[in-house]
Amino acid sequence: MSVKTFAAIDVGSYELSMKIFEYSGKDSMREIDRVCRRLDLGSETYATGKISADKIDELCRTLKEFAGLMGSYKVDGYKAYGTSAIRETNNSAIVLDQIAQRTGLKLEVLSNSEQRFLDYKSIASKGESFRRIIEEKTAIVDIGGGSIQLSLFDNDTLVSTQNLRLGVLRIQEVMNHLNVGSSRLEQLVDEMITAQLSAYKKMYLKDREIQNIIVVDDYISPWAVRRAGSGKEESTIDAEGFEELMELLRTTSKTELARKLDVVEEKVPLVFISAILTRRIARLMGAVKIWAPGVTLCDGIAYEYGESLKMFQGEHDFEQDIVACAVNISKRYMGSRKRAETLESIAVTIFDSMKKVHGLGKRERLYLRLAAILHDCGKYISLVNIGETSYDIIMVTEIIGLSHKEREIVANIVRFNHSPFVYYEQSMGSKAMGRETYLTVAKLTAILRLAASMDRSHKQKLKGLKAVLRENTLFLSVATMEDITLETGYFASRAEFFQEVFSVTPVLKQSKSF
Repeated sequence: MSVKTFAAIDVGSYELSMKIFEYSGKDSMREIDRVCRRLDLGSETYATGKISADKIDELCRTLKEFAGLMGSYKVDGYKAYGTSAIRETNNSAIVLDQIAQRTGLKLEVLSNSEQRFLDYKSIASKGESFRRIIEEKTAIVDIGGGSIQLSLFDNDTLVSTQNLRLGVLRIQEVMNHLNVGSSRLEQLVDEMITAQLSAYKKMYLKDREIQNIIVVDDYISPWAVRRAGSGKEESTIDAEGFEELMELLRTTSKTELARKLDVVEEKVPLVFISAILTRRIARLMGAVKIWAPGVTLCDGIAYEYGESLKMFQGEHDFEQDIVACAVNISKRYMGSRKRAETLESIAVTIFDSMKKVHGLGKRERLYLRLAAILHDCGKYISLVNIGETSYDIIMVTEIIGLSHKEREIVANIVRFNHSPFVYYEQSMGSKAMGRETYLTVAKLTAILRLAASMDRSHKQKLKGLKAVLRENTLFLSVATMEDITLETGYFASRAEFFQEVFSVTPVLKQSKSF
């Protein structure tokens, strides 16, 4: 491939950063420049709910400077993302419009799950070190200004992920409000976070022990990376090494700490809060090793761009992490795993056979898989209003890697699998989704409904399904000795909506010979 240049911009809670990357072939992502500018948007957002005009002016000036640097590098592409400080402000639409008009840059706002997924990919950019550590019982502790994300892995599989509003800037705002001095900061922060983490431990850790913690932050990670540069193989820290940092933070003046940590003086309290958070989480999980790879959101943005260039084929399967997250949500709400696996298998078989008709892609196939896995989560609340309760559960539960809009697509597919379909012209809610999104929901709902009818008895009778599309007929054939009278009856009732959406008639054929 020809050499490509890409810019990744992160409008964070405490600073703005941009990294320029160069790509010249497989696994050849290389950082060639970086720029950081301090701009504390988070404190204002978390305290007042708005970003002031002065801060917007400073934000636009900095982004215009970034745009100029991008021009000097003649970048082939860029992505600019805002995180919690932009996401949680009440005037985000105004801020985004100001940026577009005054800088020419399009700033997109990441949902929390999208942001954490990109942070996760930033760790993957470390290659073999990431692959080796993720094979063990590992937790990723992603510390931001507004919140932290705790993601548990076992044997390269995502076990659970949970967001807690314990971001360093948010904690600092609470401490400032309480007028806490440096002598009591450690004790009070530890008390504050322990209360929330105790509930997390009961719900998600139980008897699980974690061997490694991977820390992603802008506070202690730079210190760990510089420390590793003194001769250590990687930026890993054991309990003894971490206590050295804590002692340094406790006993050294702000000015001296700023010099030793190579940060601005105003950032020192945030480093202390991040260290307290990390130590408490490590103790809670029983972790023996902390790895701070020193990556940032910009590295994750760049890694995703590299994926679009097909540079990292055969690397970690991130889509499977999204699926694993849905599986664990289903498990939490007592969903039937066998039923979900059967539905998923039937649904994707139908989807794959209909590519020429539905015009949907790989991402929509993922939505269908997630909807099949979460199809009955609402039963945990109600056995009558399964569609509505399933919708509510999915909409209030984060699925790492999905945006709010994508989660709404999955929630609506599950909802309409159980409830009467609401047509675009009848619902303002559908219009709010947009026509294209509505059509995606309609198509995937039609497929899931047909798949659900083929396992109406919940006995997985139709294994080994084959689907062949010939002109305007979809032939679905199964070889089984089972009585499928119930499935055949429900199939006929669900076939009507499928035919309406695709103008294709589904036909179920049973062969009793093997």
